[in-house]
Amino acid sequence: MWAEQFNAPFAWLAVIFSPYCRPFMSSVEHIENPDVILIGSGVMSATLGGVLKNLQPDLKIQLYEVTPELAQESSNGWNNAGTGHAGICELSYTPNRGADGEVNVAKAIEIFDQFEQSKYFWGYAVRSGMIKDPSRFVNAVPHIAFVYGQEQVDFLRSRHKGMSAHHFFSSMEYTEDRDTIREWAPLLLAGRDDTPIAATKMDRGTDVNFGALSNLLVQWLGEQDGCGYATEHRVTDLTRTEKGWGVKVKNLQSGRTFTNSAKFVFIGAGGGSLPLLQKSGITESKGFGGFPIGGQWLRCDKPEVVEQHVAKVYGLSPGAAPTMAVPHLDTRIIDGKKSLLFGPYAAWTTKFLHGGGSFWDLPGSIRLDNIASLIKVGLHNIPLVGYLIQQGLQSMNTRMRELRNFYPDARTEDWELIDAGIRVQAVKKEDGDAGIVHFGTEVLSDKDKTLAALLGASPGASVSTNIILEIVQDCFGDLLKTEAGHERMKAMIPSYDENLIDPQNANRQAALSEEAEKSLQLI
Repeated sequence: MWAEQFNAPFAWLAVIFSPYCRPFMSSVEHIENPDVILIGSGVMSATLGGVLKNLQPDLKIQLYEVTPELAQESSNGWNNAGTGHAGICELSYTPNRGADGEVNVAKAIEIFDQFEQSKYFWGYAVRSGMIKDPSRFVNAVPHIAFVYGQEQVDFLRSRHKGMSAHHFFSSMEYTEDRDTIREWAPLLLAGRDDTPIAATKMDRGTDVNFGALSNLLVQWLGEQDGCGYATEHRVTDLTRTEKGWGVKVKNLQSGRTFTNSAKFVFIGAGGGSLPLLQKSGITESKGFGGFPIGGQWLRCDKPEVVEQHVAKVYGLSPGAAPTMAVPHLDTRIIDGKKSLLFGPYAAWTTKFLHGGGSFWDLPGSIRLDNIASLIKVGLHNIPLVGYLIQQGLQSMNTRMRELRNFYPDARTEDWELIDAGIRVQAVKKEDGDAGIVHFGTEVLSDKDKTLAALLGASPGASVSTNIILEIVQDCFGDLLKTEAGHERMKAMIPSYDENLIDPQNANRQAALSEEAEKSLQLI
């Protein structure tokens, strides 16, 4: 029973009074020996749980989360920019001009296609009743790329030329006209000098609260037959069994430790994934390490400032900055309230988790199979390490100078410094060259397809549906081979097994995108 499982003699009181004073968040039922155990309550586990339960309704699923509330790490609304990364404004997805003088836009097209899958799934979640009110997690916010200086202007002009030629970005506007940019985003022009500037804009961008999205999906999952979730439960070990995995779990409230078994385990614990992956002992995890990068934001809640700026405005990354440290001035909408964020400012850290992490996380992750990779990262990325340390030591005046590149009239007293999430970049051996830091998302699964894990960072949350689809195809492929399974997947992700990048499918893509945006109340 539920009370026995959690070793809480008065657990029935928590059930009755849970809406008012809940000692820990949990669904009423704890699932013993489920088909699937999800570790972590962020957007990846939440999406996988939602997709699998819709794909096979009789599947039994149990989720464990270590923190008192759901989705408090990387998915938390204040721990990320909330940009629905669609390649529209993120200049890091379009590298510098090649030998032909033009910008390669292939990566931006790929990211847009992947974000569309997320949008389609979210639209399905609303239409099917998984999510009642989409405004709790997603809102329409224009996406703008902004540059200054003639070299950057030439770059952006070429980028727009390449992107607007594709049907994904055919509505993208480009301008070097100051009055137009002032109309788009007034703060960018207030007090600006006569340095050449340029901007691109698409109105159909989004601001996403991935923490709220995760909460909604996990709570829906907990209401389904054969499914449950519990916070303040730490997974401490993984042991392979004949039928799958034995998952050792500690109830942080009672101190009791127990083992639950599952045929399949998903490690979606953000910065906590690497230690658990190492404990699993799977061959595929050998050689992997983690390189944590902390972050901070400048935040403004002054209504007279906030109301002047309704956009996600991205610039070019400075020098040795990692891709997730590209500067941007963002509208954020969290719990119905608008704020502005600028940053992120990267920082050196050895913690893997924002809350509950330890400075021993990085040293404790070092193994004989990954030490060479980690050492090489340090030796070959000295400029990056120096950049992280320098960022962490910056004064408020220095941070404000960077903000004023975007918003020249910004006043220090209007902004406060807040912490952002920690991103643990995957470090692995590749093509015989150890020590590559991967700025992206890495998916691992064992040869028996009984365990999958996720490592990495941006644009992970935005393309979560695409990543989860990869896991489902790899580890649950048999479900997709049946007629019923294929139909269910097409209902969730209508573009499944279609190529919407192909210009011949432009009308199909436009129709699916419009359907999703109407469901999400974006148009």
